[in-house]
Amino acid sequence: MKNTASHLSRLGAAALLAAGAAGTLPAHAQEKFTYMTNWYAQAEHGGFYQAVATGLYKKHGLDVTIKMGGPQVNIVQMMAAGQAECVMGSSDLQMIQMREGGVPVTTVAAVFQKDPQVLIAHDDVKKFEDLKGKTILIASAAQRGYWPWLKAKYGFSDSQTRPYTFNIQPFVADKNTAQQGYLTSEPFAIAKAGVKANTLMFSDQGYPAYATTVSCMDKTVKERGTAVASFVKATMEGWKSYLTDPAPANALIKKDNPNMTDEQLAYSVAKLKEMGMVTGGDAATMGIGVMTDARAKASYDFLVEAKLIDPSKVKLADTYSTAFVKDLKVLP
Repeated sequence: MKNTASHLSRLGAAALLAAGAAGTLPAHAQEKFTYMTNWYAQAEHGGFYQAVATGLYKKHGLDVTIKMGGPQVNIVQMMAAGQAECVMGSSDLQMIQMREGGVPVTTVAAVFQKDPQVLIAHDDVKKFEDLKGKTILIASAAQRGYWPWLKAKYGFSDSQTRPYTFNIQPFVADKNTAQQGYLTSEPFAIAKAGVKANTLMFSDQGYPAYATTVSCMDKTVKERGTAVASFVKATMEGWKSYLTDPAPANALIKKDNPNMTDEQLAYSVAKLKEMGMVTGGDAATMGIGVMTDARAKASYDFLVEAKLIDPSKVKLADTYSTAFVKDLKVLP
C-alpha cells in the first residue's frame, strides 16, 4: 500500500483518515454529492441508482444526485468545472490517460472487476484468432484502449477496421464483419435482430482494465474525503442489493431513460451475475468495488508498453487509491 498511501498523503491527512475509517457522515447532515455516469441510465449503473432508491446514500449522510452522461458529454471536463464530485470512468485506463492530459483525477473504486467490452462476431467465428482478415467495426476511443492490446496480442491490423457508429445494422448485414460492444448490451440487440453471433470478451484473455470506476478530482478527495468514503461505501452496498433485487433501481433507471426496457434490464442483470462482473475476481473475497495495487500496475504498464501514455508525465501512484475500498469488505 506504500504507493497509495504516499499519494493520499499528498492529497491530505484528512482524506487518509476518512478513507481509512471508511468514514460515514451523520445521517442528518445530508451533504449534497453529485456523481455523473458515462452513458444513459442502464443496468450497468444499477448499484448507484439502487443506493438512491433504497435510501442507502441518505443512511450514510449524503444527498446524492446521479447525472447521466451520453455520447456527446465530456464528463471529466464537467467534473473539472465543478458540476460533479466524481464520475464513472469507463475504465481505469481512461482515467490514467486523463491524468496524463493534465486533469488531477484519482480512481478510488472499481465496480466491475472485468471490463465488459467485447467483440461480437457472426457464429462462424469461435475465437479472436478467427477474426484475422475480417472487417472489425470499432469506435475511435478504441485506439486509446483495447485496440492496441488486440493488435499486439492477435496481430490484427488497422487496415481491417472501420468506424463503429453505435448501430448494429452494418454488422447484421455483413457476415464478414465483427463489431465492438458491451457484454450486457449489444449482444442482446443482435440476438433480438435474429442474428446468431458469438461474443468474445477481452478480459477473459488478459485485458487488464477495471471498469465502471468511481473517479474524483484530487481536490474533492482532499477536502471531502469523508463524503467520498461515504459515497463509496453506500454505492457498494447498493450494488450488493441491486444484484439481489433490482426492482427499486430499475424504476429510477427507466424514469431517467424512458427508452430502457424491462427485457433489456433483465438481460443485463443476468449477464452481470453470470460473468461475475461485480462479484467475481478479487471482489469475491475482498469486497465489491475493490482495487489492488497489482491490477492498477497492470493497467498502467499496458498503457506504457502500448505508448498510450508517457510515464514521465504521470506516475502510477498518482492515478489511484485503494484506501477507500481496502477495508470496506462489502462481500457478495
